[in-house]
Amino acid sequence: MRDEIAPLLDVVDLHTVFQTRGGDVHAVNSVSFSVAPGELLGVVGESGSGKSVTMMSLMGLLPSSARVEAQAVNFEGRNIRDMSDDALRVLRGRDVGFVFQDPMTSLNPVFTVGYQLTEALRTHLGKSKKEARARAAEMLSLVGIPDAKARLNDYPHQFSGGMRQRVMIAMALACDPKLLIADEPTTALDVTIQAQILELVKGLRQKMGMGIVWITHDLGVVAGIADRVMVMYGGQIVEQAPVKELFANPQHPYTIALLETLPSLTGERPERLRSIDGQPPILGAKLTSCPFAARCRQVMDRCHRENPTRREVKAGHDVACWWDATQGGAA
Repeated sequence: MRDEIAPLLDVVDLHTVFQTRGGDVHAVNSVSFSVAPGELLGVVGESGSGKSVTMMSLMGLLPSSARVEAQAVNFEGRNIRDMSDDALRVLRGRDVGFVFQDPMTSLNPVFTVGYQLTEALRTHLGKSKKEARARAAEMLSLVGIPDAKARLNDYPHQFSGGMRQRVMIAMALACDPKLLIADEPTTALDVTIQAQILELVKGLRQKMGMGIVWITHDLGVVAGIADRVMVMYGGQIVEQAPVKELFANPQHPYTIALLETLPSLTGERPERLRSIDGQPPILGAKLTSCPFAARCRQVMDRCHRENPTRREVKAGHDVACWWDATQGGAA
């Protein structure tokens, strides 16, 4: 499918460096990926792996201390890197929706939910106040908030955590975006509300046909909703594959280690769950070796000398590793 349909989002060789008093931090290192129309791409990895920074780099949402470079960041064939600030603002408002990680800090506490929902509709779609409020109420109903019209007058603190997350999703979807970027939207929610949000997103995706990038550290969530998975570590992509292929045939030692931390529902793995020893790398310089080498059970001398480039294992499945999981030795 991806060979026949032009990608909705196509990123080539993205780098992001934060300039700090203690020196540069290379948060994103040569990241390349694409998202097809209607596809749900799951992005997984530990905290600090570069998931959120990658997506915020694309949309120009980082502070001035960040230096972002890329060969290309194309949205529907248009290079975002060449856009003016005004054009990028329109893109973010109309074509790309962003659900931020924490609704507590993403919603302005001094404005009503209705005001915050209608602002984008009036700015980007040119709707009148009456039309915008009708659309806002429609969106709140769509995401499962009862008595939506009356709740437009409520402030964020009058909503529960799960309801605030639904409001954030409604805001992101209000202008019918072609791409939704959801940054760990269910992390702070209990499992019941999390399941409701996941079902909601699956239903909205089917109804609206939008592409989705779902950022999470939870492989269990990805298994239930994603078409394809991108595993990140040390600010780079270490493995990428269709979701069923990744779970059945993981190739990178980090992906394998992540899967070993998941409990088995079938009882086929009676031993204690594994943990991943060690800490993520401090990215104070450009990577000249494999960032996972210090924690890897399959580490080789070459891993300390060279940072592996991604190689194709099979169609649609690539991995950045000098070790071959299939042969159990050097690639």
